[in-house]
Amino acid sequence: MILIMLGAPGTGKGTVAGILSKELGIVSVSSGDIFRKAISDKTELGKEVEKYLASGALVPDELTIKVIEARLLEPDLEKGVILDGFPRTTHQAEELEKFLKDNGKSITKVINLVTPKEEIVERIVNRRICSNQNCKTVFNMKLNPPKVEGICDKCGGELIQRKDDKEEVINSRLDTYYTETAPIEKFYEEKGLLYSTQISEKINRLADKVAKDVVELLK
Repeated sequence: MILIMLGAPGTGKGTVAGILSKELGIVSVSSGDIFRKAISDKTELGKEVEKYLASGALVPDELTIKVIEARLLEPDLEKGVILDGFPRTTHQAEELEKFLKDNGKSITKVINLVTPKEEIVERIVNRRICSNQNCKTVFNMKLNPPKVEGICDKCGGELIQRKDDKEEVINSRLDTYYTETAPIEKFYEEKGLLYSTQISEKINRLADKVAKDVVELLK
């Protein structure tokens, strides 16, 4: 089973993917996780990625694709995978499709999360993440605040706000998403793979409900 999580930053892709991972018994990986693992494993591709990240540059499309493809061949993803953060462009989607076909696999479903822009901004501004790299639990100061302000419930680590979780940065990221990534929706819709669903506090439809509906959809 291969699932892809689509949706603008702050829609809750990681949270939904985490729930689905437990329910379906398959691994959820983000593109960031894949980059970090490649670097940690000191693979040749990982060394290339590290050069770009160390200089603050974006990892080129072709290198990103190669790193993702290498990760998809690893044993822990044999039963399936939930991809969060990849593909980001139609070109990446096309290359992923070719790679999977060459390896006798195909995408099961593409889950597209839809949230009003103003709610996304509010959600990200209030997001805090555990600074412990072995934990990285995510909190929201409004929706699911920690029991003790600034302290992670799970490990006691310090909660931090990422630099790119500031409002002006968020708006820029959203503009980029709507320009570059949103066209992937059409790509997968034309293939009959897209499942778009609202995830919004305003209609009381959050990650657990969305994940439950996805599990039912996949039966």
